[in-house]
This record gives sequence, C-alpha cells and structure tokens, in this order.
Amino acid sequence: MVREWDPRTASSAEIASLLDTLNAVLAADLPQDPPWRETSMREYLAEVMPGERRISWVAQAEPAADGSPGAILGHVHVLLLGDIGVLEVLVHPAERRTGLGRDLVLTAARRVYQEGFQSIGVEVVGDTPAVAFYESLGFSKEYVETRSVLDLSGVDWAELSEMATGIGAGYHLEFHPGGPPDELIETYARAKAEVRDVEDGELRPSSYDPQRLRDSLDCLHRRGMKPYIVLALHEQTGEVAGLTEVVVPVQHPTRADQYDTIVVQDHRGYGIDRAIKARMLMELRSAEAELTEVQTWNAQANEAMLKVNAELGYRPDREWCEYSIDVAELVHRLDAGR
Repeated sequence: MVREWDPRTASSAEIASLLDTLNAVLAADLPQDPPWRETSMREYLAEVMPGERRISWVAQAEPAADGSPGAILGHVHVLLLGDIGVLEVLVHPAERRTGLGRDLVLTAARRVYQEGFQSIGVEVVGDTPAVAFYESLGFSKEYVETRSVLDLSGVDWAELSEMATGIGAGYHLEFHPGGPPDELIETYARAKAEVRDVEDGELRPSSYDPQRLRDSLDCLHRRGMKPYIVLALHEQTGEVAGLTEVVVPVQHPTRADQYDTIVVQDHRGYGIDRAIKARMLMELRSAEAELTEVQTWNAQANEAMLKVNAELGYRPDREWCEYSIDVAELVHRLDAGR
C-alpha cells in the first residue's frame, strides 16, 4: 500500500521502520558508508530549506496479526524547488524487482506533473542498482561528480598543520563552528555569489542571499546537521576571500559532509584553497570526537580542487550522477507499462 506520509506526524515506530529500510539499502549498495542513527531523524525528514517544499509517500506492509503497523518497505519524497522536482526513492532490498520502485516513482511523478513542474531529477549513485533502474525509466544523465572520502586515521597531522599555515601574506583564517558571524554574513554571501570552485548541478542549489543564508543555516541546525565554517579574510578590506563548509549530521556523526569550498577570483593563487580545507580538518579533529571520515563531491573537470583533495589525503570513491526526464514523458512511460 502506497500512501502519502508526513514525517512530522508519523509515529515513532514508522520513523524507526523507515530508518531500518534506509540502513538495509546502505548495507546492500554502499556497504562502506556508516549506518544512520535515529537521532533527529524525524527533523531531518521534515525540515526543508527556505523556498522549498517536500512531499513524501511510503509503501507499508499489511498490519501484523496483533494489529501493530506493518513495516515500511519503501519511501519516496519529492523536493519541489525552482522549476524541477527532485526525487529520492528507497526500496528495501528484499522488495526489489517487485514493481514497488516503479509504483513509488509514478506516484511522485504524477504529483510533480499536477503541481505544474516540467522536469524531474534524481541523484543516482554510481555502481549501484539505481543506475539501471532509472535508465530503464528513460532518465538521462546530465551531470557527474566524483565522491572522494578522507579516512582521518591515515592523515599526517603534522603535514596538515603546515598546509593550514601555507597561505599568502595579507590573509588570515578564522574558524566558526555553527556558521559565520552575522557581521560577516554579507561578505560571506558575496563570496558565494561571485564565483564557485565547484559548479553545482541544479539539484543542489546554494544560497547567495544574506537572509537566505541565515535561514538555510537555521534549517541545518533544526535538521540536526551541525555546520562548521573556515574563512580566509583579506586583511586590507575585511572581505571574505575564501570559505569552506563542512556539516556533521547527528544521524551519521562518524562521517562529515563537505559542502561549498570557494575562493574568490581576485584572491586565487595565494594557497587559500588548500589552507582553509587543512585548517578545517585540524578543527574537526578537536570538535567532533566521533568523526572518522569526511566525504566530498567534485566535478570531474575541476582539476584544481581534485588536486588539493588528493594532497589532503582524499581518495576517489565512486561517481555521483544527476539524471533528469520530462515529467509528462515519465508519467506516460510508467502508465503505459502498468
């Protein structure tokens, strides 16, 4: 049974069952990734960034003989942002090849079409069954990144400390757990708006407006995702010349997620990119006792940042792809196949 589902009002048992399915999918498809924990899982599922909407559905087994709710076997949500609906689908490995995944995608695609959106996208992890699944539905690959993972147990901390100080004269670094201070939020936003070291695909937009940045940081905190920021400040002007962001989710605190790393065009060539990322790792070592890994995503054409990451000890893990399709075409394909 597929039904619309709201994580804000779902029972604790349903949240726990969905988490079990998520971890079963990770164990099957990404066995090196850490399992997720139930801490703030409801908030993670319910909260959305400013200007976005999320609609969710679950596929649930029949109630047990004692009347207790059946297990959640599948889940889909669609994030409506800009002019695209972005899917995320989970199907328990034991329920794959039953048509459940297609049913979940069709349910979400119909709603996206009804909402007036013309395209639908999805992030697909390379070397997993999802690649063949979405390509069989007619999705086309639009964008590819490489995910790299840094194992902190193998870091040469003395060498990393030298990298963190290897920045040109006229700049200094600042560490800000929780987010940048409000007095720097406008120059921080200008740095993010002017240029990016990594051009995101359209499925993960960034915030360039100061108030949207504030709201986005508040949302991260509500979702249980702790942001850490390292800034390179130009001493003569006080402007943000470079920044790097890492988020440590309470749902998987042993592995952190790298967000943006940006060096403003006029300040390139002074070693800022490597220094801010090295300083971040030094700070995380002290700030997050459970942390053992950091993962980052980079466009394959971004050779400069790939080189920096390699110097820091990151190792390429797998491709991370964005696929998309016209919504009307997807609905027609799925309806015709029923």
